[in-house]
Amino acid sequence: MYVTHIRSVFREAVLVTSTVTAPGDSGALAPGASRRNHPLVTVVILCFGGMVAALMQSLVIPIQPELPQLLNTSSANASWVITATLLAAAVAMPIGGRLADMIGKRRVLVLSAVLLVAGSLAAALSTGLVLMLVGRVLQGLAMAFIPVGISMMREVTPPSMTATAVAAMSATLGVGGAIGLPLSAWIAQTYDWHMLFWVSTVLAGLILAAVLFVLPDGAPGVGGRIDVIGSIGLAVGLVATLVAVTKGNDWGWTSGSTLGLLIGGLAVLVAWGFFELRHADPLVDLRTSARPRVLITNIATVTIGFGMMAMMLCVPQIMEFPTATGFGLGKSMLEAGLWMMPGGIMMMMIFAPVSSILIKKVGPAVTLAIGAFVVAGGYVLAFFLMDAAWKLSLASIVGTVGVAIAYAAMPTIIMTSVPQSETGAAIGLNALMRSLGTTICSAVAAAIISSKSVTMAGHVIPTQGAFETIFVVAAVAALLAGVIALMIPKPKVAEASE
Repeated sequence: MYVTHIRSVFREAVLVTSTVTAPGDSGALAPGASRRNHPLVTVVILCFGGMVAALMQSLVIPIQPELPQLLNTSSANASWVITATLLAAAVAMPIGGRLADMIGKRRVLVLSAVLLVAGSLAAALSTGLVLMLVGRVLQGLAMAFIPVGISMMREVTPPSMTATAVAAMSATLGVGGAIGLPLSAWIAQTYDWHMLFWVSTVLAGLILAAVLFVLPDGAPGVGGRIDVIGSIGLAVGLVATLVAVTKGNDWGWTSGSTLGLLIGGLAVLVAWGFFELRHADPLVDLRTSARPRVLITNIATVTIGFGMMAMMLCVPQIMEFPTATGFGLGKSMLEAGLWMMPGGIMMMMIFAPVSSILIKKVGPAVTLAIGAFVVAGGYVLAFFLMDAAWKLSLASIVGTVGVAIAYAAMPTIIMTSVPQSETGAAIGLNALMRSLGTTICSAVAAAIISSKSVTMAGHVIPTQGAFETIFVVAAVAALLAGVIALMIPKPKVAEASE
């Protein structure tokens, strides 16, 4: 059945010719004409672009301990190399989605690719903290490529192919991290650390060329003016809140800096919400976002994001801790990354198409619930299978399979619940919810590790109980996501056709 499904998708795809031309036409595009490409080519370009954008999240992990020395700065300042990308991505995804609805998705994809090239180049040329941070911020802004690419799938693929294409594009977040970790570890161990960013510059350049010269135009934008005040308000609120969450464990959760940023950020977001409700052309249509089908999906997305991140945080650490700890497996960064890679491959190569079959058979809401329950199963396995690398790899595979299934379902629910003119903004907001879940997970994991650590050979390290606690919390979060997903109401025909 699976092979038959793939063949039917391929047959439908080849019915669309690479370029449509009239007899005697040279093939050149007239002004305003739409470029029409083979759907499979379009899907490959978007998925590759999404995977490279996601790779930026894990690119510096292998060199994170050496960043203070490499950049001639303090450990506290060096930590912003990772945090800056996270913050920029959180701001870029909803704003980029809204821009895509207004001016056309291909234009925003071009802009994202340009930012990725510029950011990678700046980081490759950096010798100090400032230029590195500029590059990492630009790389984070390029993360808008993923939600915009997902929303574009609806426009450039045949209906029978859309679910599989969306599933594959959604999986790129996990695949980029899974493949990027061993790749970046190998590059960092073999070459000068700048080579990491030279490689990302080349990859970003390939994406930019493909988007400029091969990617189809897609549907034209609906026009309108960008909500400047709303964009600034969202950026300020998100940055303040996320900085408090990501730095709270270092600064202290009761410190003035943490509480001030957290309370201030949430207050700005509340004020932003009231402003958006009264704005004629808002950045995010909160009334559409408040529809039960959209709202419940976004709540489930936060918990799924939490569940996904815990595996990526814990499994590599357990593998890399020395065996003297009693639970560490003594693997190198490269070895740990290679053990994690099968999960990423399973997400993209196998379970993206399987997810589309499930969506068609049982619906996206039930598919989301199934994915969440599989994620929970992965954490149960991880809890009991910490004594060997292959066992943890198996648990990781189960968890990432669940993530692949869930990630395919979430944008499908959103796209069938909002008008097509708001798809980009809605998918961008959903991606933000996913990012919020991963950020909360990082903060919770850091707090658990801090409370369950011991000193060994002059180093403070987490205990086995810390990781077991994180696995339990993540399993509960995933189960909660599954229960929430089952509460998503069936779609109303009018919702997606307005």
